[in-house]
Amino acid sequence: MLTAIQGIYRNGTIQLIEIPQNISDETPVIVTFLTSSDINLSERGINVKQAADLRARLATFAQEWESPEMDIYDNYDAAKDNL
Repeated sequence: MLTAIQGIYRNGTIQLIEIPQNISDETPVIVTFLTSSDINLSERGINVKQAADLRARLATFAQEWESPEMDIYDNYDAAKDNL
């Protein structure tokens, strides 16, 4: 399962903006630190039309990735090591 929740790093802890739904306590997480909450796409050569197209294409990917069938990949590396 892949779930993204915004948070703020403060005094050695991550404070989440919202409480995640359907997530068990002790669930492992990966934290990615962003230098800014805003990403200037034009600085990266992406115009408004390209951004809308990219968003639409990634929405399909997100729907597939979050489907129950994809849960097998949550522990892919551990399963691969057991082969």
